[in-house]
Amino acid sequence: MISGQELREIAYEYKDYVVDMRREFHRYPELSGEEHHTRQVLIRELEDMKVPYRLLEGTGIIGIIEGARPGKARVLRADMDGLPVKEDTQNLRREKACVSGIEGVCHACGHDAHMAVLLGTMRALVRLREKLEGTVYCCFEEGEETNCGVETMLKALAQYPVEECFALHVYSGLDAGKVNVVPGPRMAGTVGIGFLVKGKAGHGSRPDQAANPIVPAAHIVTQIDSAFLNQLDAEETVTLSLCMFQSGDAPNVIPEQAYIAGTARFFNKEEGAKALNIVNTVAEHTALCHKCKVEFLPRNQVSLQPVINDRQVALEVSREIGQICGQEVLADCDRWYASECYSRYLELYPGALGLLGIRDESYGSGAAHHNGKFDIDESSLPLGVCAELAFVFK
Repeated sequence: MISGQELREIAYEYKDYVVDMRREFHRYPELSGEEHHTRQVLIRELEDMKVPYRLLEGTGIIGIIEGARPGKARVLRADMDGLPVKEDTQNLRREKACVSGIEGVCHACGHDAHMAVLLGTMRALVRLREKLEGTVYCCFEEGEETNCGVETMLKALAQYPVEECFALHVYSGLDAGKVNVVPGPRMAGTVGIGFLVKGKAGHGSRPDQAANPIVPAAHIVTQIDSAFLNQLDAEETVTLSLCMFQSGDAPNVIPEQAYIAGTARFFNKEEGAKALNIVNTVAEHTALCHKCKVEFLPRNQVSLQPVINDRQVALEVSREIGQICGQEVLADCDRWYASECYSRYLELYPGALGLLGIRDESYGSGAAHHNGKFDIDESSLPLGVCAELAFVFK
């Protein structure tokens, strides 16, 4: 057995290493599916640890740490990609400790921290290999922002006897020095909305000789909102954002089609399916009333289910974190309305997602994710290592 105090001491020994790695990743962000330099850095670190690894098609990588004792096969997961966002050199209060060196690309969601924390956890696990039970598959997943790498990763993991999984996501809605690992829904599922209303083009002077798609499209926008209000379960939160309405190129020409796109977010799978059905039904029937048709595009589907933590895993990890770091680091926070393809792991394996707090008003971190001012209080990162070790040694 290994004590919680020993795990905490080891995790904090790697604080400087984790911070340095986070800054290295932060200076050289890469977009989804293009994380080639990032993978080379990961390979360098894994080879330095003498951890065997598997390169996946694309840029993903799995490091494999086998313990000296028999036990469960577990997954730890981090994502790798940055965002097409121009970074501000200041956070909400001061100059940032480091900024992106790539114009127009930055780690504005914290994936740099996720990789750094997992590398710190791996160094601790290598050091504790004689006390480690089972095998830990350390997954660095490409392209989380576009979901382009998750199926490749899950296909690779299907070849191993995985029993449980765990991941962290830094969260600007939670104070630094706090972590949240609780059962149930933690991040939202996504309904992608995207379709064409197709009519008949014509001259603006004779609308009766055309079928103007703008008119039914405008009705569709308002009717979807009304239908959501009146048909979805009032006790189940579903948000709707119609963010694109595009049609026409001239003020006196009736266009042939109009495009509508947006998203709905949900925490209950049944309500998510119902929301998509409402969108489709309203669009088709409203268009028909105006002599138009609807063409649903590939994005018009439930693209991600919600992240729903397994009760037993979440409670066990939370309890172990409390034993390692003290009950005071465990905190409540609201569900997060962003979506995460880690939900695909939780559809296959019992597991949990922990939210690691990074907000510090005095430092200036706490800006929303996917924002140029987004920043991380790096003092929170060793707690992330503790949380991952808690999962492995629970």
